[in-house]
Amino acid sequence: MVSAIGSWKTAMMRNSLRFTVALFFSVLTILLLVAQALGVKTLAEAQEEKLIAALIRDDMASVLKSFEADRTLLPPFDLRANGYVSVADHESITLPPAIKDMAFGTHELIIDKREIHIAIAPFGTARLYRVYNFSIYERHFRKVINTLMASTGLFALLTIWLAFGLSRLLVRQVTDLARQVKMLRLGESAPIQPGRYDETELAGLVEAFNDYHQRMADMIAREKAFTGDVSHELRTPLTTIKTSCELLAQDAEIRGKSRARLQQIERAADNMRELTNALLMLAREDSAREVEPVAMAEMIETALAPFADRLAQKGLETVVDVDRKLLITANRPALAIVLSNLMDNAVRHTEHGHIHFRYVNGWLSIEDTGPGIPTDAIPYVFDRFYQAEPPGDPPLGVGIGLSIVKRLCDRYGWPIKIGSEPDKGTCVSLRLPVTIGT
Repeated sequence: MVSAIGSWKTAMMRNSLRFTVALFFSVLTILLLVAQALGVKTLAEAQEEKLIAALIRDDMASVLKSFEADRTLLPPFDLRANGYVSVADHESITLPPAIKDMAFGTHELIIDKREIHIAIAPFGTARLYRVYNFSIYERHFRKVINTLMASTGLFALLTIWLAFGLSRLLVRQVTDLARQVKMLRLGESAPIQPGRYDETELAGLVEAFNDYHQRMADMIAREKAFTGDVSHELRTPLTTIKTSCELLAQDAEIRGKSRARLQQIERAADNMRELTNALLMLAREDSAREVEPVAMAEMIETALAPFADRLAQKGLETVVDVDRKLLITANRPALAIVLSNLMDNAVRHTEHGHIHFRYVNGWLSIEDTGPGIPTDAIPYVFDRFYQAEPPGDPPLGVGIGLSIVKRLCDRYGWPIKIGSEPDKGTCVSLRLPVTIGT
C-alpha cells in the first residue's frame, strides 16, 4: 500500500508542470555548469603545459649558456645515456636506458610514479639531459581542479533547490487557476476573474475557459430542462395508455385479435416507459452514487413479472437459482432496467426450453435455450442499433436494448460479458458486488 502511494505521488510529480519547469531549468543549468567546469579544466591544463614549456625553455637556455661559458659546471657524464645529466632540483633520479634514443626536445616520463619532464639538447658531440620534477606543482594543480569540479557539484545541487523554488513562483498562478477550475467543477458558479492573473497568457486562458464553462453550463441547463420535459411529457401519456389498456382488458367483449392487439399496445407502452427511465437515468450524472443493498432473488422475480404472459404463451420455464438471502450493492432502478432488457432479449429470442438465473462467485448469469448468436456477431452485440438476426428475418427489436445495458453497466462498474453458440443458447454474465456481511 505504501509503495503504491509512493508510486502515485511520483507519477503525479513527474506529470506536474512545476516538476517539468524545475527539471528543465535544473538540467539546463547543470549542463552549463559542467560545460563551464570542463572548459576551465581544459584551458587550465593547456595553460599549465604552456607555462611548464616556457619555464623549461628559459631554464635550458640559461643552463646551456652557463655550461658553455664554464665547462667545470658540467654535471657528470652518463655513459648509458651518452650525455650529461643535470637535475633541476638536485634530486637523484635514475633515467631509463631508452632515453639515449629520444629526439631532442622536451619529453614527459613516468619514473617512480612521478611525472618527470626531461629536456634534451645537443652539447658539442654529446647530449645534455635536464630533468625537471613538477610533481608537487601538478599535485596542487589537480587539487585546484578537483575543488573546481566538487564546487560544480555543489552548485548543481544548489541549482536544483533554486529551480524548484523558482518553479513554484512561476506556476503559482497556474496552480491557483487549477484550484478555481476544480471549485467550478465541484459546483462553484461564479466565473474566474482574469484580472487577478498577471501573465497575459493566463488571462487569455481564463477568458477562454470562462466562455467554455458558460457554454457548458447553458448546455447542461438545456439538458436538464429537456430531461424534465421528457420525464413529464412522455410519462403522462404513457401512464394514460397503460391505464386505458388495463381498463379495456377488463371488457369481456374484446376477444381474439383485438385482445392480442391490446396486449401489444400494453407491452409497447411498458417498453417505452422502461426505455424512458433508462435514458433519463443515463442523463443523470449523480445517479452512480445512489447505491443500496438489494435482494438479488427478489429483484429477478420482480423483473420477471411483466414477462409472465409471454413466458406462458411460449411455454418457457424460468429457473431462479439464487439464494434468497443474497444481497448485492447496486443502484436499484438501474439494475431493474438492466435485468428487464436482458430478460426481454432472452424471452424474445427463445421459443422453447428455459431461462436459467444463477449467481456464482459474484457473477449473475442469465442462460437461455434460444438459437444463440453467431460467433462473428458477438463483438458487436452491444453496439447501438446492431441486430444479429439472419438476413431476411424480420427484426425483433430496434437494437438499442443491449446498448443501454452496456452503458448502464459501464456507469455503475458492472463488468458484463456474453457467451453464445449457435443452436445452443446464450449466456449473459453480469458481475455484481456482494454486500459486505452477507
